[in-house]
Amino acid sequence: MIHNTYLLSIAIATVFGWASWVLVIIKLSPFANPELSLTLFYASLFIALAGTLTLIIYHLRAWLNKGEIYNAHLNTALRQGVLLSAMISIGIGFQRLKVLTWWDGILLLAIVLMIEFYFMSRD
Repeated sequence: MIHNTYLLSIAIATVFGWASWVLVIIKLSPFANPELSLTLFYASLFIALAGTLTLIIYHLRAWLNKGEIYNAHLNTALRQGVLLSAMISIGIGFQRLKVLTWWDGILLLAIVLMIEFYFMSRD
């Protein structure tokens, strides 16, 4: 029952994240105030991606476990959603700075995988 409240909260935060990301793209010019607009762009994108990926991973885990719902699924899905969203946001930031290469992407993925393996080994 509590996980439904958490899922609803994550879904609402995700909708607000995507809405704010769209507003940042439409309303803010990166040329007028680059620090503010880029900070808001990356922050809203991170929140929107983290929520979206968390919900997708949670429902995928519930589907793979034949509908068995555990709070551990939500905790794991939230962690994985945040890690993937951080990886994507950092990758986009690297691309903006024109320093992203294929080995940087593999290194980012390896870092995220090592962090995830660390948390999996603790469980």
